[in-house]
Amino acid sequence: MLNRMTATSMFLTGNDAADQLLAGDGNALLLGMVLDQQVPMEKAFSGPAVIAERMGGTLDVAAIAAADPEEFAALCARPPAVHRFPGSMAGRLQAVSRVLMDDYDGNAENLWSTADSGAELKRRLQALPGFGPQKAAIFVALLGKQYGVTPDGWRQAAGDYGADGSRISVADVTDPESLQQVRAAKKAAKAAAKAAKPAKAAEPTTKAAKPAAKTTATAKKAKA
Repeated sequence: MLNRMTATSMFLTGNDAADQLLAGDGNALLLGMVLDQQVPMEKAFSGPAVIAERMGGTLDVAAIAAADPEEFAALCARPPAVHRFPGSMAGRLQAVSRVLMDDYDGNAENLWSTADSGAELKRRLQALPGFGPQKAAIFVALLGKQYGVTPDGWRQAAGDYGADGSRISVADVTDPESLQQVRAAKKAAKAAAKAAKPAKAAEPTTKAAKPAAKTTATAKKAKA
């Protein structure tokens, strides 16, 4: 089982310094994945470098975990914000950082280097705040394809995202061409999902008819 802890290079942000941080720091890669929702991939994975710069030049998960929530949220919200929703994502980053401190000695690499199978790696990822099955599977694929983290069964744990030669997620982005291919695949998947949604049932436009009023004769007969 190969568990090389870093990548030689990455192409996830288009910014050399940010990509170098991701390639050499497992904490940066994991926190970038935390941010990878509802914003472009490049924006999400640039976040760790932006945070590091604003915290004195080092991405320190201990400092992130211990930071005052309001102060850290303000740091993340400072223009340019690290995310479309900087407040909520700041809380998510702190929550994940606390798990790293409590369970993995402040080092994300300990999360995957000690996993004895792809299934165990995915289970550990899904236990992190904000990591559902899909996000966990994509990150397993990213680790396997670009970080050299290949525990037994990692491709199976990653599902379609682990397929060799696929171009469907951040795990497959290694250059400008593959970036465009992944973007196109995501756009097509989004369109297909939208088209598959059943049409909303039409709201009734007429009210039920009221019972006819009794005639005077009928009413008198009823009183008799």
